[in-house]
Amino acid sequence: MKQFFKYVLATLTGLVLFGILSFVLLLGALFVLASSADKEVTVASNSVLEIKLDKPLAERESRSSLASLISSQADDIGLEQVKEAIGRAKDDGDIRGILLNVELVQGGMASLEEIRDALLDFKKSGKFIVSYADAQSEKSYYLASVANRIYLNPQGTLEFNGLSSETYYYKNLFDKLGVEPYIFRVGSFKSAVEPYFRTSMSDSARLQTSSFLNSLNNYMLGHVATARRIPGPRLKVISDSMLVHNADDAKRLGLVTNLGYYDQATDYIKGKLGVAKDKKLSTIDLSDYAKNSEDETLGNNRIAVIYAEGDIVTGKGSGSSIGSTRFAEAIRKARMDDKVKAVVLRVNSPGGSSLASDIIYREVVLTKKVKPIICSMSDVAASGGYFIAMACDTIVAHPNTITGSIGVFGVLPNIGPFLSEKIGVTTDRVKTGEFSDIPTITRPLTTYEKQQLQQEVDRIYADFTTKAAQGRHMPVERLRRLASGRVWSGNEAKARGLVDVLGSMDDALRIAARRAKLKEGDYSLQRLPRQKTFVESMFSGLNEEVRLRMVKQEMGALYPMYEQYQKLTQMHGVQARMPFEMTIE
Repeated sequence: MKQFFKYVLATLTGLVLFGILSFVLLLGALFVLASSADKEVTVASNSVLEIKLDKPLAERESRSSLASLISSQADDIGLEQVKEAIGRAKDDGDIRGILLNVELVQGGMASLEEIRDALLDFKKSGKFIVSYADAQSEKSYYLASVANRIYLNPQGTLEFNGLSSETYYYKNLFDKLGVEPYIFRVGSFKSAVEPYFRTSMSDSARLQTSSFLNSLNNYMLGHVATARRIPGPRLKVISDSMLVHNADDAKRLGLVTNLGYYDQATDYIKGKLGVAKDKKLSTIDLSDYAKNSEDETLGNNRIAVIYAEGDIVTGKGSGSSIGSTRFAEAIRKARMDDKVKAVVLRVNSPGGSSLASDIIYREVVLTKKVKPIICSMSDVAASGGYFIAMACDTIVAHPNTITGSIGVFGVLPNIGPFLSEKIGVTTDRVKTGEFSDIPTITRPLTTYEKQQLQQEVDRIYADFTTKAAQGRHMPVERLRRLASGRVWSGNEAKARGLVDVLGSMDDALRIAARRAKLKEGDYSLQRLPRQKTFVESMFSGLNEEVRLRMVKQEMGALYPMYEQYQKLTQMHGVQARMPFEMTIE
């Protein structure tokens, strides 16, 4: 027996030592990866910058790639890093051109517009852009249309048939489960809750969706027509009639310049650079070139750029959401810092909690009293996203930004029938007062209770529209005619006074500098909220980050439904949110 315990103890000691050694080796590997990520990449002369947008496009690139070490799920690509890299390549004597290799772009229309503008600016240097793709979506072709030469795989496809938006409806599912959703909303266009009590779009939802989709599509077609020198009416016929079925059609109709494989596209580039075909083309990947970005040096004159991306939630939130506490603190920090002369609030959000939105809005109002604060709208700045923007001095939006949706709603499900009839669970309660169990999800609401909840939604809507009217300097009656939860494109919103200027993030920065009386080159950018460093990320939130990536990878095409369920379970209080979960394809 003594010998047995001796062996057990020795085994346990070995396991502990092995665990410690493995942990130390893992830390060492991570630190090596972190330090190598910071090393500057050498660019050979006569090189080409190769841009592959094969990962989700975010406003800012994640500073930690911990999950990618464990999961094959791709990290995101930061919009600001892409633009900075293209801008630097324009003046880099070692970079002779760009090879644009994009197929299925995972980004919104306004983000793509900023990249497209950066590519057009790059071409002003006289350098070339060559695009290659095995197959192209509508969005990726929109980027590729600026190229001097567009190569498409001879057996490839090009999607060019207009934009569409699809919505899932859950009424029949709820009926089968025995779940009764109580809906409280204001505005005939506030259709965020329609999937819970309808089986298809209402007339108002179809009207607004058709309106802004056509606005986005016409804007895109106009720019493609200019880039490819195809008459606009002809291009619209090509799109509406879906005349492009294969690569030959795309070439015949003038959408691409060449049918060829990747090696043929690179051979053409070699010819332009004077490189023999049997020699290797010197290329540098976007992610490697982005590593050479200069470190942010903050001077005494700063413009604070606050990136608000994701759902708006109460509390601190996460790296993928806009937490009211964290963002109010970021705006407050910029307001109280004398070195910060102006603020640019970059919004990419479909909205969320009305309470959280109001907390952030208050900090914007206070900041506006002491220094300029400009809003730059990205892909989406709707409902709560519009709420946090509407008090800014100037609102800048892209023509293809999705914005507006000034309205609120609340949902309270009654799952009592599901519990009792489907799974045999019953409930009982004891109350000190008649309404002590409100809000409850296990019994029907009385008429009086429903009236009280609707009145609260009405009150919040009145507050939202009153503040929006003040921020937009228009009578509240006129503002409410533009509200009712209706979504607008940036072009439509500009025509109605909901935004001030059509432009990009760079335009917003120029306006902020001018308002603060700062000359170009006399200020630095301070980006907020501060992102966690690689080391900080190692010890916080890793498990959750890895879990989400693995769930997304495992569920594949079903992940959006899971994500919708997760968002529904996290909704607390009255919501100022987009009319629907939308992906434009």
